Amino acid sequence: MVRAELVSCGRVSRLCVSGVGEPGGVEHVSAIGALYAVASALGGASGPLEGLWWVEEEGPPLMVARERWRWHLLLPAAGAEVAGALERAREGARGSGAAVDRVVVSSFTEGECVEVLHEGPFSEEYRSLAVMEAFMAERGLVVNGPHHEVYLTALDDPSPRTVLRQPVRRA
Repeated sequence: MVRAELVSCGRVSRLCVSGVGEPGGVEHVSAIGALYAVASALGGASGPLEGLWWVEEEGPPLMVARERWRWHLLLPAAGAEVAGALERAREGARGSGAAVDRVVVSSFTEGECVEVLHEGPFSEEYRSLAVMEAFMAERGLVVNGPHHEVYLTALDDPSPRTVLRQPVRRA
């Protein structure tokens, strides 16, 4: 049984690449490659891959064509905020063939969030999202930022585990 909870998320800094397109598509895969190439040049990732997802169309997000989904892919990497470190890492990663110039450092604070642990295929996330929506409705909470996913396992893992997080505010 999936259980939602209210959590508070403070300020974080991550390597970030933004884009538009379906998960697993050319743009998405290229962005992941760029993140890992730059993180490697910085000494390696210091946490799991994350994604912020949203659509700019009216209606339920899961009803929007996946090629129009917007995202920021995020990867924790120690030392990324040190002056000049990102530029040196991008330069060192240029030979990887990835679009490393698109990688930036992004800092943000989500604040109050509804969170669940989704265990199972990404195609079944809608079930966990429904639990989150019911939890929010019961407590008078509304969406207050992009949907956030933290990939606890590799994206191709046959039994994926993903933290689903939704920033919220009082209605």
